[in-house]
Amino acid sequence: MTKVWIYDTTLRDGTQGEGVNFSLADKLRIARRLDAFGVDYIEGGWPGSNPKDAEFFKEARSLQLKHARIAAFGSTRRADKTVENDPQVQMLLDAQTPVITIFGKTWDLHVRDVLRTTLEENLRMIEETVRYLKAHGREVIYDAEHYFDGWKANPEYALETLRAAEAAGADWIVLCDTNGGCLPWEIEDGIKAAQQAVSTPLGIHAHNDSGVATANSLVAVRAGCTHVQGTINGYGERCGNADLTTLIPNLQLKMGYECVSAQQLAGLRDLSLFVSELANLSPDPHQPFVGQSAFAHKGGAHVNAMVKNERTYQHIDPALVGNRKRVLVSELSGKDNIAVKRSEFGLDGLDREAERRVLQHIKELESRGFAFESAEGSVELLLRRARPDYRPPFELIDYTATVEHRQGRGLISEATVKVRIGDQIFHTAAEGNGPVNALDKALRKALEPFYPQLKSVQLTDYKVRILDSQSATAAQVRVLIDSTDGRRSWGTVGASTNIIEASWQALADSVEYALLNHEEKERKACQPSQM
Repeated sequence: MTKVWIYDTTLRDGTQGEGVNFSLADKLRIARRLDAFGVDYIEGGWPGSNPKDAEFFKEARSLQLKHARIAAFGSTRRADKTVENDPQVQMLLDAQTPVITIFGKTWDLHVRDVLRTTLEENLRMIEETVRYLKAHGREVIYDAEHYFDGWKANPEYALETLRAAEAAGADWIVLCDTNGGCLPWEIEDGIKAAQQAVSTPLGIHAHNDSGVATANSLVAVRAGCTHVQGTINGYGERCGNADLTTLIPNLQLKMGYECVSAQQLAGLRDLSLFVSELANLSPDPHQPFVGQSAFAHKGGAHVNAMVKNERTYQHIDPALVGNRKRVLVSELSGKDNIAVKRSEFGLDGLDREAERRVLQHIKELESRGFAFESAEGSVELLLRRARPDYRPPFELIDYTATVEHRQGRGLISEATVKVRIGDQIFHTAAEGNGPVNALDKALRKALEPFYPQLKSVQLTDYKVRILDSQSATAAQVRVLIDSTDGRRSWGTVGASTNIIEASWQALADSVEYALLNHEEKERKACQPSQM
């Protein structure tokens, strides 16, 4: 297998994305995780741009990385400085990294309008900076900024800048689509031109402003680049950079290149989630390979085919990238969706006719505003309730919920709940931070003496969606509740024109699910082990 060298710039280019901000501790943790994953280069930042990056390089010396090499990033010398007298160049050396990546101007437009110097001086800036850094024993990666735009505007000059970097001894020349505006065939043509001009190994650095950064990077490798730059989850300025979580599996699983080991590749989804968590950004559920929905199947015909052969609707085995197959239940489901979920939940006692009735009931509920894709707890309850021996742990008789504004106390929310547990009826009341919280407290007040395990159950998320906004305050609403008992998590759903009723449906399902699963766990624990 041909080796493709993976260069991660999440800690530098990725942090230029809007909303992305890592602390120093975050950057060090991500560097360790990237090293364990098997990337070849980790670009830590620009030493001269801010104190955090300068501190990162000091701390990085004690990281004891097993595989990756840390790179410091900067630019060629300024037009009015010598390399020896340029503070920015000296900071690159002071970072004491084994690798230094510098960018230089390839597009004559930038030389004239941004650097405001001559084309000849720019060539000297490139050559002298690369040569100086090489003389200090560093591996030097030269990023040809705006290469493709420069090559289209003034091809001979763009190629001359590459020759300057090669003449000075650059170890890699990376061709950058910095504006992200080029299309795959332009990338291929630009690389072929570079290959005729220089013999130094080439790399690709693509931005996603036209939505084709991944495609451009794959085309570049096919054309002969053996070094790929990108970020985890595609974070980066404007529309982001090439997404390594998409690039790496495509290169390795589809194109046969060697990037990381198979074991490391199986940690790709965990790496993606780890970085998004530290970035404090929600993961994209539809992200290829690593997203929660990447291998989720909803259509009945699709699931029917998947039951027979998973290759029918999956382009790879999800486990190869640390993901898993998911079967969703909705109004688009078929009988096999229900059968798969029943098997997943480990439920017996249901025949095909009972499964058909559950499926029909789900379709009717979804026509009234329910949505079961993210509410597998409610799906499992519907299946359990269809069993002939089902006995609910509690039964609602009635409830009330009120909100009042009282002088001196402000808003007061109070709820009462009347439930039957076995042959006993309990009537409880509680105040809460809003009517839903009051209902939750009142229900727990009634149930916890009988079911103390509820004390470990917590609501982790509560979402309300307006389904028909044209109805204004009379609109149908859907409520999704996520809960956990510290061991597992589940989602439940309710829908109504009354937000309290929708909330109660989801809340009651959540509590019932917790009780039934605890009962199931206790029952299995009491069964004698099979020798």
